Amino acid sequence: MTATPHRVVVLARHGVIPFELSIPARIFGAARTADGHSLYDVRTCGLDQGPVRTDADFDVVVKHGPEALAAADTVVIPASYETTSISRDGALPHDLEAAFERISDHTRMVSICTGAFALAAAGLLDGRRATTHWRSTQRFAELFPQVKLDPDALFVDDGDILTSAGVAAGIDLCLHIVRRDFGAAVANRAARRCVVPPWRDGGQAQYVDQPVPEADAPSTADARSWALSHLDQTLSLDDLARQQAMSVRTFTRRFRQENGVSPGQWLIQQRVDRARHLLEDSDLPVDEVARRCGFGTTASMRQHLRASLGVSPSGYRRTFRT
Repeated sequence: MTATPHRVVVLARHGVIPFELSIPARIFGAARTADGHSLYDVRTCGLDQGPVRTDADFDVVVKHGPEALAAADTVVIPASYETTSISRDGALPHDLEAAFERISDHTRMVSICTGAFALAAAGLLDGRRATTHWRSTQRFAELFPQVKLDPDALFVDDGDILTSAGVAAGIDLCLHIVRRDFGAAVANRAARRCVVPPWRDGGQAQYVDQPVPEADAPSTADARSWALSHLDQTLSLDDLARQQAMSVRTFTRRFRQENGVSPGQWLIQQRVDRARHLLEDSDLPVDEVARRCGFGTTASMRQHLRASLGVSPSGYRRTFRT
């Protein structure tokens, strides 16, 4: 018997960006079991039932009012340009405050882009890590100094509250949620259905306005490709820089410009991702998984998986073994 799908309710406010409003339905709707059963039930509601103005030249009509929020396992708040009442004094407008009061204390909260302003205005982000679109980070920090803002992250997972940067980072976050809920195999199938990468490296630094590099500036793509084919080995910064015939200093600077993270952080991300796949899709002993992913020891892999996923290798395998 198929378990009851996880209920996701997306709150559409006036001024909503249509692309971001559609992300949860598209990504969660593509998350299915191997035999095709839906794992999520996605519904869209408004502060009132009926037409919702968008920032485009068309409106959308939602079938559900704010009462739908009471039955949600996860609530998603996409970006809306009509946030004047929030951005002026950091307070929620009355209709949004009333809608939030319908949400259970046990509901997981998610924001896409500047939807984080609504979560912060509701006091849900006080003392917690969060992110938002890089163009709005300064205003966000001024309004909500009590929030631990990470302006460089594509998304932040703080347990029962998750926030993402702008636009396509909402895709990254929704795929991350699928991966967290049902494992990498389900998330990868959903990504393939939507023809998007299952994981993007780096952070918002890649997309912030900055001087255009010289046309002949070398990329670090060859080094990254080489590293992925040698993850089982001990890889030093010197090894990576040598693949691009760069000095370590130049390589490190160029790598961070391209990927938004340091080479060392990127390597850990790749090793953790490889470990997830092997734990899900193979019967290899845990120590062999650690060796093939380049962690060296089971203890090292356990430390990095706990830091990234909050579980041990054996715990992850028990939960997500295909």
